[in-house]
Amino acid sequence: MEISEDSLFQSVKEIIIQSREKMFRMANSTLLLTYWQIGKLIVEDEQKGKERAAYGKYTLKNLSKRLTPEFGKGFDESNLRNMRSFYQVFPICDALRHELSWTHYRLLIRLNNQHKINYYINESIQNNWNSRDLKRQINALAYERVLKHTENTTETIHNVLKDPYIFEFLGLKPDEKISEKDLETAIIDHLQKFLLEFGKGFAFVARQQHIATDTSDFYIDLVFYNYILKCFVIIDLKTGELSHQDIGQIDMYVRMYDDLKRGEGDNPTIGILLCSEKDETIVKYSVLNDKNNLFASKYLLYLPKEEELKQLIDEDRIRFELGQDDQTNF
Repeated sequence: MEISEDSLFQSVKEIIIQSREKMFRMANSTLLLTYWQIGKLIVEDEQKGKERAAYGKYTLKNLSKRLTPEFGKGFDESNLRNMRSFYQVFPICDALRHELSWTHYRLLIRLNNQHKINYYINESIQNNWNSRDLKRQINALAYERVLKHTENTTETIHNVLKDPYIFEFLGLKPDEKISEKDLETAIIDHLQKFLLEFGKGFAFVARQQHIATDTSDFYIDLVFYNYILKCFVIIDLKTGELSHQDIGQIDMYVRMYDDLKRGEGDNPTIGILLCSEKDETIVKYSVLNDKNNLFASKYLLYLPKEEELKQLIDEDRIRFELGQDDQTNF
């Protein structure tokens, strides 16, 4: 059977790409193992010293002076410290995830919480984050913004969604008035980054999806499907203050979607109000406080300073936990 030039080119191209990917994975695994072993030797050597801190500093400085001329700047004093930390944070070599690069691990070893490290490792692998993505998520306190963390493997909407969301990548100025259409268009234009920020498992379904009843026509801003939770997620965008009418509308949309669009194997639809301002009193005394499939999350069009973001997260965390306690008491 004769093979066309295009077909031959594509076949050869695929072999080259697969070969390069395999070579990269092998090289990356070798590099991680090398750095881990060096870190192990440094730690074990330091533990023999009587004055560990001073001894370690002296040893690394001199070790770097001897290694750098022969093997390059990858073995300077700073990177040797990283190798030491690498072993200290990940003392079991078999536990290393070779899907991640050394640059990923350099970011991870700076975190001071094992649960947080595990979260970022899993998210990096599941969402194919490169090191730049990981750095942005860490700086934006993604772990802290997740509504609820769980130590078991069961995924719920609470450990997928965040509050607040940070959409600085949309390129919209926070001090300028924007319309809901502007916001929607910016999200579609930056859909990949939006999904990266929004959480794991989301796939885009539709924009301004038409829902028709016997008497009326409705248009839902954004519709996604979450393949982890196995349900549709509909989003209503609000650029002004949240109102009871907005909450009633998303509640209606969810009911309609369950009735008209939800498939036999799908879990109940989830509705999210993404709003620039969120009145917690309105949230508390509405169906948002009673249901596990309706949420209101605030979004920011800029990346706040760390202290400001921590304060926002702490305030939202307290309100969320109080709301969960209220539901438990009924």
